[in-house]
Amino acid sequence: MGFLLTKMLAVFGDRDHKVIVVGLDNAGKTTILYQFLTKEAVHTSPTIGSNVEEITVRKTNFLVWDIGGQESLRAGWLSYYCNTEIVIMVVDSTDRERLTLTKEELHQMLSHEDLQKAAVLVLANKQDVKGSMTATEISQCLTLDSITTHSWHVQACCALTGEGLPASLDWMTSQVVAH
Repeated sequence: MGFLLTKMLAVFGDRDHKVIVVGLDNAGKTTILYQFLTKEAVHTSPTIGSNVEEITVRKTNFLVWDIGGQESLRAGWLSYYCNTEIVIMVVDSTDRERLTLTKEELHQMLSHEDLQKAAVLVLANKQDVKGSMTATEISQCLTLDSITTHSWHVQACCALTGEGLPASLDWMTSQVVAH
């Protein structure tokens, strides 16, 4: 009976699944959050602290925390880790100079005990910009293949048009339903 109840709750929704959206400043985190929510490009300003929104995808509720990415705010990311099921790392695909810093932040995060069970979604944003790195290039630069303790996925996207974001939501949904 317990198995049946668990499956029914998974299908009909039983709780919010916590998601944190992180990345360096100007990667497009807030634009992605509001594209998830409204399916429109929204004018944003740099996030000081965090934004939180609830997003529902086929009866699955995600409580999505968009956390500021300025250098002075990154040390505070860990205060959001508790009970996080999915980490979304947004990468500016045009920012080649700071990709090593993004890699360091990502791998440092994933070593934190509160994120041991979290799945990782890397969004390779700004694919609409000429000369942007592909999702494969970003995956290689971030050494995602070396991540064996977390389920992960990399998705090319454009926060302004929403391209790639529905597939991201589908992947997130599949992760929480599977667990």
